[in-house]
Amino acid sequence: MAVGREQGAEAAREAPFSLLAPRAPGPFVFASPHSGDIYPRDMGMAAGLDAASLRSAEDALVDRLIAPGRTRGATLLLGRLGRAWVDLNRDPEDLDPVLIEDLDGRAASPRAAAGYGVIPRLTGDGRPIYDRRLTADEAAVRIARVHAPYHAALDGLMRAAHARHGAAYLVDWHSMPARATQGAGGARGPDVVLGDRHGSSCAADLTRRLRRAFEALGWRVALNQPYSGGWTTQRWGRPAEGFHAVQIELNRALYLDEATMQPGIGWSRCASGVARVIETLLADPPAPGRT
Repeated sequence: MAVGREQGAEAAREAPFSLLAPRAPGPFVFASPHSGDIYPRDMGMAAGLDAASLRSAEDALVDRLIAPGRTRGATLLLGRLGRAWVDLNRDPEDLDPVLIEDLDGRAASPRAAAGYGVIPRLTGDGRPIYDRRLTADEAAVRIARVHAPYHAALDGLMRAAHARHGAAYLVDWHSMPARATQGAGGARGPDVVLGDRHGSSCAADLTRRLRRAFEALGWRVALNQPYSGGWTTQRWGRPAEGFHAVQIELNRALYLDEATMQPGIGWSRCASGVARVIETLLADPPAPGRT
């Protein structure tokens, strides 16, 4: 009996996502695919790989920053498994033949060739995650166990929002390392990068409203550089069909101690700022035909 309880607890702990629905769902879905910090025991990572490196690609605590969205009518879809185990913002076919066996002769995408396919080969800080190759079955199990259920849930949420409101709006929330946008001499880069795939993934009004809301906080906002939106934004960015998607990257320097992955000295200010942006955005949802 104890074994059964333990197995059940382990299965619950490794659920692929958390879904937090408001009482009256509006047209917005907030997703945080990379805020998960759970790594299954059967991962088989390289000996000596430290937790800081393993977790360096996570969007740590982003799920907490966007929590106010639920009280304003947004449905929250939150990844629970760590990004180093499987990347929910990649095409499930984006496999890396260097890492995964039985893919010899298969062309790799530029991302997979760089070590960051749907099953990453490298940590966010560039260290090898494994000292072995993964079998094709291992990769397939990870995709079936986490990636497919997450995207099936997102599909259901977006289609339900569209059916209720005539349009559905996906805001895909991420964070970026402070070093990723630094300028010459270590100058701090933008606080926020909005990615709408260069204007193709959502109505222009959505991007404009987000930019104004962040700039009202005194934050520096960049558009599509260096992040224009990932696979999820590409997949759901179909404004002609009433499906809109935008990616938001928050500079971790705003809120996170990147060494400990705990709230940094700017946490309270950042959390309040993100809550204000969410309130502004959701107080007046865009009309379906607005551009």
